[in-house]
Amino acid sequence: MNSIITAHSIRFVLLVLFQVILFNHINFLGYINPYIYIIFIIFFPIKNNRLLFIFLSFLIGLTVDMFSDSGGIHAAASVFIAYTRPVFLKFAFGTMYEHNNVKFNNNDFGAKLVYIALLTVLHHIILFSLEIFSISRILMVFQKTLFSGIFTILMITLVSIIFSRKH
Repeated sequence: MNSIITAHSIRFVLLVLFQVILFNHINFLGYINPYIYIIFIIFFPIKNNRLLFIFLSFLIGLTVDMFSDSGGIHAAASVFIAYTRPVFLKFAFGTMYEHNNVKFNNNDFGAKLVYIALLTVLHHIILFSLEIFSISRILMVFQKTLFSGIFTILMITLVSIIFSRKH
């Protein structure tokens, strides 16, 4: 049990550090950044306490907000995807989720990619809507969501392939 808590704590800290030190400063074409920290929310174990999971999602978003001086938008987007994650798990994995039998490393790549893409796009829509907060600039929200979303999905998929443990 302590090793699981330690592993999640290390993952939390490393993802925040990589996000604020490296990924927040990429600014490809002036506005495209990957938000790799959401991998913590995407691949958090399913069978854990839901309230704890939502709190940890808030905490990782708030920590990124504190280092990014972004006023809570990462926390809001993180809590939203943590709260809605069961819907997307059921959509992507179907009966495996209903039977609590989802193991991210042992699933088919297509289902995992759909799951990653849906949560990433949802996160980015919330994030950029709150960041821009203007209905007249809705195209900018969609543009940033699309391009940062593609970049984030590629990075998360790459990280999940590199760090996956096949049994």
